[in-house]
Amino acid sequence: MPGLISGETLRILLVSSNEAIRNEIGVALAGRAGDHRLYWVSQADLAPGRAQDLLPHVILVDSDQAGANPTNVILALTNRLPAVPVLALVGTTAIDLARQAVLAGARGFVTKPILAEDLLAALRQVLTPRGALTEAAETAAGRVVVFCAPKGGTGRTTLAINTAVALRQLTNGPVVLTDADYAAPAVDVALNLVAQKNIADLLPRLSRLDADLVSSILAHHASGIRVLLAPPPADLSSPISLPQVQQVLVWLKRMFPWVIVDLGLPLDDTAFAFLDGADRIIMSVLPELVGLRNTRLMLEQLNLRGYPDEKVWLVLNRATMRGGVPAADIEERLHVPVRYRIPDDQPLATHTINRGVPLVMSHPNSALARAMIGFAQELRREMAPEEAPVTAAAAAAPLSRLFGRLMPGKGGAA
Repeated sequence: MPGLISGETLRILLVSSNEAIRNEIGVALAGRAGDHRLYWVSQADLAPGRAQDLLPHVILVDSDQAGANPTNVILALTNRLPAVPVLALVGTTAIDLARQAVLAGARGFVTKPILAEDLLAALRQVLTPRGALTEAAETAAGRVVVFCAPKGGTGRTTLAINTAVALRQLTNGPVVLTDADYAAPAVDVALNLVAQKNIADLLPRLSRLDADLVSSILAHHASGIRVLLAPPPADLSSPISLPQVQQVLVWLKRMFPWVIVDLGLPLDDTAFAFLDGADRIIMSVLPELVGLRNTRLMLEQLNLRGYPDEKVWLVLNRATMRGGVPAADIEERLHVPVRYRIPDDQPLATHTINRGVPLVMSHPNSALARAMIGFAQELRREMAPEEAPVTAAAAAAPLSRLFGRLMPGKGGAA
């Protein structure tokens, strides 16, 4: 079944032609099932496709299907999504129908009219076999850091990439970078990754994901990080849904201690799916008035979404830019502290992007690279204090040696 982790919204799909049943289920779940969302499809022939898109944690199939055979509906659903538990909703005297439903693949049944206690007991039974929820919560322990920006051109992608590479060196552990800018993906160019698989190759197979399948889609980078690339915009026929994002993040968190996300605009449902799953949101801004206005609007959106203040870090990029708004004035205007400052060296940043090599690899002794390594250290101190610290110099040394092996004669400081 799709991994349900601590804090995740429980997704329930109801297949029924009877609106009254939907209302009964809604009343039974209200105030008792925690954070959940009930989806309803009234046409049985549309149920398998809807389930494939939604990836519910459990499916409820009503015996009332407006002429369709509920047993056939269950068969179609279990064939399409064999790992998702199905519960049949049957009348109290329909014992034969309940038995047929179980033979067709249902994990159990709930009698109508729906009683809240019966429904919740059945849900607990199919959702927690042998402590599955506890195991998922324990294994999905990776930290998700989402980089966003109120507008383009703030250096968000550069900061996300170099943070991921620096974390890889600081921790000497697995790090995955996800390109979630589906309107204008750039990570593949910035890392010189050509003709690789991308998240679109995962979407049709989300119901049967495993670590090997996810790993086969991730690109390998010379720095040691793994990369989940975005498809070309023309190849993405429809937006990636919230359940799809949740499924991808569940598996990445199980496989990687650090999940870095480069999130593009606009802040649509897909973007908020990533932000909802973030342990930390890094907002990259420039010291300019237009950007500050957009920053204030984005902060208001995040506040309305209910994100706590400590979840959002404001990072001032190009902080030493000539004529830029001072950091103290930015804090006064936004009423938010600037958590970290990155110095201005736009020529170097552009140079490294054009070469397709992260600057913490190509120019580790530059002020810009040292600042980004320092930011990764700060992130690690706050989010993983149990890990032993590594100095910026120690982290930069292996990066420099690796870059020298990859591109001899082209390394060096800025």
